[in-house]
Amino acid sequence: MEGGITPSAGLIATVKAKTSLPVMVMIRPRGGDFCYDDDEFEAMLHDIKLCHSLKADGVVFGVLLPDGSVDKTRVKTLVEASLPMKVTFHRAFDMVKDPFQALEDIIEIGGIQRILTSGCERSAYDGLDLLVDLSKRANGRIIIMPGAGITERNVNKIVSAMNATEVHVGAGGSKESRMEFRNPYCSMGYAITAPEYALKVTSESKLGGMIQKF
Repeated sequence: MEGGITPSAGLIATVKAKTSLPVMVMIRPRGGDFCYDDDEFEAMLHDIKLCHSLKADGVVFGVLLPDGSVDKTRVKTLVEASLPMKVTFHRAFDMVKDPFQALEDIIEIGGIQRILTSGCERSAYDGLDLLVDLSKRANGRIIIMPGAGITERNVNKIVSAMNATEVHVGAGGSKESRMEFRNPYCSMGYAITAPEYALKVTSESKLGGMIQKF
């Protein structure tokens, strides 16, 4: 699984047309690490320009250097290209060598409203101690948004521990494909079984449950 990448222009336009909620667009040209070559970085700039034209409310990105530090030069370039849209530094933060230095670097760059992080662990619950420390260190200078593995069962503890005002949740579910004929010998994904017949969706019940608790 490569994680989230930049959605298509068609999807962004469709979502914008169907909701009055702020739409934040991921700017990530590929899966894998967050150390990009020149062509990938150019693609990110083009995607940000496209987000402007589609009236996106904000963008979400992160760029690292090979040594595990924030690529301040490239991040600053992306921020400047993004304004006046809102900017979130995404979970590239969870792959940094020194999270406290990364926090200061991101604040120093300016123009970034929040950091999305799991506390450098597999889930925000596992990384809660660091999330609390990051929130204290940030001291209102930037929003620390917990994300990854947040559920109805742990959202209250996470929010209470770090006084979070925002959380990032997937609330994932699945639904069966409408396809009646299914070729058992071919898959468009990596798995032997055909994942295209179990479509990923947001679970309305899971999301609603977390909203009520939050």
